[in-house]
Order: sequence, then C-alpha cells, then structure tokens
Amino acid sequence: MANMRLYLKQTITYQLTLMFLRHVREFFETFGDIAYRLVLVLRYLFTFQINAKQVIEQSSRFAVDSLPITLSIVSMTAIILAMQVAPEMVKQGGKDYIGMLVSLTMVREIGVIMSGFAIISMIGSSQASELATMRVTDQIDAMKVLKVSPFRYLFLPRVLAGIIMMPFIVILSSLVGILAGGLTAMTAAKDVTWLCYVTSVWQGLFIRDINIMLLKASCFGGAISLISSSCGYDAKGGAKGVGIATTKAVVWSFVAIVIIDCIFAVIFYF
Repeated sequence: MANMRLYLKQTITYQLTLMFLRHVREFFETFGDIAYRLVLVLRYLFTFQINAKQVIEQSSRFAVDSLPITLSIVSMTAIILAMQVAPEMVKQGGKDYIGMLVSLTMVREIGVIMSGFAIISMIGSSQASELATMRVTDQIDAMKVLKVSPFRYLFLPRVLAGIIMMPFIVILSSLVGILAGGLTAMTAAKDVTWLCYVTSVWQGLFIRDINIMLLKASCFGGAISLISSSCGYDAKGGAKGVGIATTKAVVWSFVAIVIIDCIFAVIFYF
C-alpha cells in the first residue's frame, strides 16, 4: 500500500493535479487579499484621510511618465486599423463610414484597452516592483512599527491617482488615434477627404460612448494600481520575490481589465 501511494505521487497526473490545486488556491487567496485591501482603501478614501502631496506625485508619475508610450501604442494601432479597413470600405462604397468605424472602435475599445496595456507595462510593473522592494527590505514593517498605515500611505495615493488620471490619458490617446486613423485613411484610400472623415466621425460618435469610456478608464486605472500595489505588498524572498511579484501584478492586471471590459460590454452594449 505504501509503495502504491509512493508510485501515485510520482505520476504526472498527480503532479499536474497538485499544481492545478495550488494555482486555484493562490488565485482565491490573491483575489481575497485584493478585495480586502480595496475595502481598506475605500474606508480611508471615504473618511478623507488623503495625503494630497502623495496623490499629486503619483498622478504626475501615472500620467506624464506613461504618456509617450501610451500615445505611441494607441496611434500605431489606429494606423494599422485604418490602413487595412479604409481601402476595403472604399471598394464597397462605404467611404462615408470610415471615420465612424475608426472613432467607435477607438472610443469603445481600442483607446482604453491599449492605454490600459501600456499603463500596466510601464506604471503597474513599476508600482509592483517598488512596493515589493520595500517589502523585502523591511521598509513596510518599519512603517507599521511607526504606526503608519501602508494602505493609507502607499495604496490610497496610487489607486486615487489611477482613478483620476486614467480618463485624461484615454481621452488624449483616443483623440490622437482618431486623428492618426484619419491621416492614414486619406493616404491609403482614394476619394477619402479630411472633411468626409471628420463628418463621419461626428455622425458616429455619441456622448454616451464617451461617458462609458471615461467610467471604464477610471475602473481600469484604479484596478491596475490596486492590483499592482497588492502584488508588490505580498512579495517575499529577496530579489527573486520582487521579480515574481512584478510578473504576478502584470498578469493579474491584464486579466482584470479584460474582465472589467467584458462586464462593461455586457452591461452597456449587450
């Protein structure tokens, strides 16, 4: 019997089952920690225990530092979209709808999603590695000894900065994407004028879509900062732990914004 048990533990099926159960446990533990920390952040937020200086500093870092790469990614995505769509729509007699298609795609999905990916890659990973370094070097423990709440001093400014600044980033990146798409459409397809493109944009773009985009952007910004900070806060094991926490923050943030985007699509467009 003991030999049979030892043999089963050495099988691939047993190892895969253990790995699956471990990942499931880690998922629920991480999700629970993030939800608990969200409650703490909201408690400090609603009781107005906000450090304005920290919020301004994190807002500058969140928006200004990430703007070049965000604009580059969104504009290149719009250029690729217009480059492939414009000639085909002209062939089908739909040149008057090119601007509408590009603007709706940018405002509803591409602008906010690609901006979120850029923010995760640059700001989210930076926040996670920063808090992870503070954790493994015992700086967070020192804050607790000094009766300073890490959630008020570290989490709240970052989450609030993400909620406030992400809509501005998305507005600017979507605008640049629409303009880049228009220039590309004029170049890639014949008979597409700037007036035709702009008129099509105004016909297809509604205030409701912009409001949904801004609300979605705020949720993305808050979720990215909260998840990145939470994963960095849980780091352990020295330099290797910092790398693991950063990777975990990026993966969880990607998954989170896709899920949030799906929820928004079901609620507002289904």
